[in-house]
Amino acid sequence: MKNINVKRMVEEEDDDDETSSFPVSPTGQYFTSSVMSISVICVLESEIPIDDSCTVTLLKDVFIPINPRFSSIMVKDKNGVKQWKKVEVKHKDHINVPIFPQGKSKEFYDNCFNEYMTKIAMEQFPQSRPLWEIHIFKYPTTKSAGNLVFKLHHSLGDGFSLMGALLSCLQRADNPSLPLTFPSFTSNNNNNNNNHNLESDYKKRFCTNVVQRVSGVVNTLLDFGWSLMKSTNLEDERTTIRSGDEGVEFRPIDITTMEFSLDHLKEIKSNLKVTINDVICGVLFLGVRLYMEEMKYDQKNANSTALVLLNTRNIAGYKSVKEMLQPKNESKWGNQFAFLHVSLPKIDKEESSTNPLSFVFKAQDVIQRKRNSAAVILTGKLLDTLQKYRGPEVTAKYIHNTLKNSSMTISNMIGPVEKMALANHPVKSLYFMVVGVPESLTITMMSYMGKLRVAVGTEKGLIDPQKFKCSIENAFDRIFKAAVPSASSKSSN
Repeated sequence: MKNINVKRMVEEEDDDDETSSFPVSPTGQYFTSSVMSISVICVLESEIPIDDSCTVTLLKDVFIPINPRFSSIMVKDKNGVKQWKKVEVKHKDHINVPIFPQGKSKEFYDNCFNEYMTKIAMEQFPQSRPLWEIHIFKYPTTKSAGNLVFKLHHSLGDGFSLMGALLSCLQRADNPSLPLTFPSFTSNNNNNNNNHNLESDYKKRFCTNVVQRVSGVVNTLLDFGWSLMKSTNLEDERTTIRSGDEGVEFRPIDITTMEFSLDHLKEIKSNLKVTINDVICGVLFLGVRLYMEEMKYDQKNANSTALVLLNTRNIAGYKSVKEMLQPKNESKWGNQFAFLHVSLPKIDKEESSTNPLSFVFKAQDVIQRKRNSAAVILTGKLLDTLQKYRGPEVTAKYIHNTLKNSSMTISNMIGPVEKMALANHPVKSLYFMVVGVPESLTITMMSYMGKLRVAVGTEKGLIDPQKFKCSIENAFDRIFKAAVPSASSKSSN
């Protein structure tokens, strides 16, 4: 475990200065351009009914001081360059408490909440006030006693920064004086040093390094070239998961969620000797293909691409929130991520039922190959060059095309191990969704208290959310039973 005191973010982040105005980052300009406006919605599910009497105090004393951007609006200077301008925050303008009929069933409020989420996902932020708001849904659903919804514009920061901001408002439910802890990722490699094999090992490592470097150069050129084509004129096929229509980002979406045990994912990982990411991607890829097969059989193997969002702070290895937010650290507050194009593996004849594990190994192969490539770095350099010589609008259009030409986006966040509480409201579960994306399908994941919560945003009228959810759950069951046969035999007894 890594002990991370997210409360120290305020002191240790790379502060924007407290002057009346300060520059908007290049990525922040992309996300507020004429072609793109993307936001992040985070949902905290409460175990108890929500008492919102302390909302203004929490916003004023805890949330807003985290970063000057939370009390700033975006304006243009005399040269047309976007700046953050500090303003006085009218707290009540940012608080929304929807009203629905009293005394109805939890299923009734499930529908109310789902429709409300669709509504706020489509709404644009007023430019006259800071780009965030909260929604307090005080009615019990089948999953919680109430829901607290944060909506924040992506120009304020990436998922890591924004989630860190939210976590800094929460405390451990068991002992608020203790810091939250997060899972750490350690290598499974066994470093045995046998003296009599040193020379042999050195030769093997030397040969391996040469092969890896040559392979890395080839993979980089292939990946970067393919990524360039996907971002310009090479679109995915129109399928049951991709409408490919202009303006798809303005259409209503459904948001559905599902939950998986991290212990079960770890069992699969251990038995197959792969990584958790390999397992998760294998489940998602198989689930998507199963859905496509069910909805339109002849499209089950259509050319489809997933855009995997990488937190570029983590490319060289996991670091704590504290380390990432130190002033002189290379990983600072803001938008620091990149896209990775991944082709969805195709279903071989009868493969999904007879050998579902092949999707995990296919995911492992493609992820390992992508890791041995510097295409992400080259893509970042390309965006910097476009920004420098063509401006933020042209760069935003390039990013918009990158998203629009693909079939889906996948992103994930790591959450705390312990139960959290917000103003003495225990958080039962949480998840997030990215909205305003020019795609028909968005998948996000977040771990919390030994569970992985998967949220799926789907274009209304194109994708059946319940059938898609069942396809993902079916894929997980097939992979788990194939990888952990002892578990399936126990369940059948």
